[in-house]
Amino acid sequence: MKILYAIQGTGNGHISRAREIVPLLQQYGELDLLVSGTQADVSLVQPLKYKFHGFSYIFGKKGGIDFWKTFKVMNLPQFWKDMHAIPLEKYDLIINDFEPLTAWACRLKKIRSVSLSHQASFLSQKTPRPNKSGKLAELILKYYAPTSDHIGFHFKSYDDFIHTPVIRSEIRSLDPKNQGHYTVYLPAVDDKILVKYLHALPEVQWQVFSKHQKTPYQNGNVKVRHIDNELFNKSLENCEGLLTGGGFEGPAEALFLGKKVLLIPMKNQFEQECNAEAARLMGVPVVHQIDAQFVDKLKNWVQDSHKIVVDFPDQTASIIQHVVETYAGKKLSLA
Repeated sequence: MKILYAIQGTGNGHISRAREIVPLLQQYGELDLLVSGTQADVSLVQPLKYKFHGFSYIFGKKGGIDFWKTFKVMNLPQFWKDMHAIPLEKYDLIINDFEPLTAWACRLKKIRSVSLSHQASFLSQKTPRPNKSGKLAELILKYYAPTSDHIGFHFKSYDDFIHTPVIRSEIRSLDPKNQGHYTVYLPAVDDKILVKYLHALPEVQWQVFSKHQKTPYQNGNVKVRHIDNELFNKSLENCEGLLTGGGFEGPAEALFLGKKVLLIPMKNQFEQECNAEAARLMGVPVVHQIDAQFVDKLKNWVQDSHKIVVDFPDQTASIIQHVVETYAGKKLSLA
């Protein structure tokens, strides 16, 4: 059996989840990997069959997306060309983690594809959303990488096709301790901005992982380094809490390890706002602005000893088995 696994390369969550799923898929046949996007800081161990530019939003330095840079790196003619370059017909099973090239190519050719992603969970109206309307954002989530079949992941099983998070084996095997420091990962915020606020709590040691800083440095009680998977896992294993954005995999892993979490969702990023609302309903504190009140909110979080207890069982192998047994070799019904 030939399997194609198409993975979104924006952010680190998709690649991190794939690191757990790829070895499982390899047990069922010949697996080819496709990645499109340009903003991931982690990579797969296995070689890629296809690597495309795709669509990526570019992280800014002030808490949101840099829309101008995002627009500049878009290349629609190349997207169209790449979309038609993938030999989809030779695969018995196509799995998609929010990857638009393969999703749209399958849709146009009427070939079955199965989403295996966090974003698939938003196809259910039972999945938490913020109160404010996001009609355009909902459409983007629905049609950015449309597939014929869907399996989603979220903090809770909000619907019958939604499962709790895929926690990587390398995270499950950690021995979490509390050495007193706090880990920080806010990819859309410049580390120099963060340092200014973190200095306001001089008694706290902060370990900041930055997309914007290649050279590590120490500034008082704040240690800044570029993102590195092994170093980040070690920091997370031994921290007291994680200060991070409104992503999914990072907060899920921290909660699984029993760490305190404080979320700051990216500005104008609807998916992160939805994640933050779901986390808030679980009891996780959320801050929406890094402003004059941020230091007080940070102090309150540091002083609060309350932790969220979660149940994220290891279901990944059974989910992959279900996908293979249900969809492999089955054509999309056009009736």
